[in-house]
Amino acid sequence: MTTVRPLEPGDVVRLVSPSGPAAPERVARGVELLESWGLRAEPAPHVLDRRGYFGGTDDARLDDLNAALADPRVRAVICTRGGYGAQRIVERVRFGEPKPIVGFSDITALQLAAWRHGRWPAVHGPGGAWLDARTPASSAQSLRRALMTDGPLTVRGTPGPGSGRASGVLLGGNLAMLVSTLGTVDMPDLAGAVVLLEDVGEAPYRIDRMLTQLLRAGALAGVRGIALGQFTECEGTGSVADVLAERLGGLGVPVLAGLPIGHGEGQETVVVGAPAVLDADAGTLVSRA
Repeated sequence: MTTVRPLEPGDVVRLVSPSGPAAPERVARGVELLESWGLRAEPAPHVLDRRGYFGGTDDARLDDLNAALADPRVRAVICTRGGYGAQRIVERVRFGEPKPIVGFSDITALQLAAWRHGRWPAVHGPGGAWLDARTPASSAQSLRRALMTDGPLTVRGTPGPGSGRASGVLLGGNLAMLVSTLGTVDMPDLAGAVVLLEDVGEAPYRIDRMLTQLLRAGALAGVRGIALGQFTECEGTGSVADVLAERLGGLGVPVLAGLPIGHGEGQETVVVGAPAVLDADAGTLVSRA
């Protein structure tokens, strides 16, 4: 695994929009927050572009991302938001020297590609288009610890359908993006990993379908533990909790549920592509352990 030194006051971070379009007022709030930590936040040229459901054209979004990754002054790449669009450009990303890619949701596609490219750790947490209503002070402090320290990050959840303790590299993120990566070069080998899953706006039957696809593809064979984040706005016939328990309980590994990681309120940050310890009995997930 690659290691990346923590950010320090004065370091440059670049805000990019590789997926969906970002609201100007939320980007301005993100810049304000990052600079309050002593960082130098630089919005990319196309960070506020909008083209339908994309944050600009494929080429514009890719140019901003590649420029941020190539610039030796830039110590971290802060994605403004998820949405959709990263998979359209990921095969043309030039990763260069390792630096954290920060974000969640659709950004999982870029983080998986960075892991495949050079075993880069990535920061799974709030994006640079900051929304105070969903990400209070505790969320900001969680992201700051992930970026500016190298100590362990502890997130608390509730016991799931499997008990016990597991350790391994934390991999995954958004369930839909992980499933969309099946059959591509960026799909990671999850054997020996602690797998993180979260999602938004997916009915229980669609979550069932995605988990079933992972199981049928053998992608979850040999995993050491499952960390379940927030499944937000996932209403429909049946219960998401029941689907998760039924589909994942048969793996015979520790499962930790209810982690405040994903699209819900109080979102906290973890480092994917780094060692982690999941304790389903104690209700804790420690990344960068």
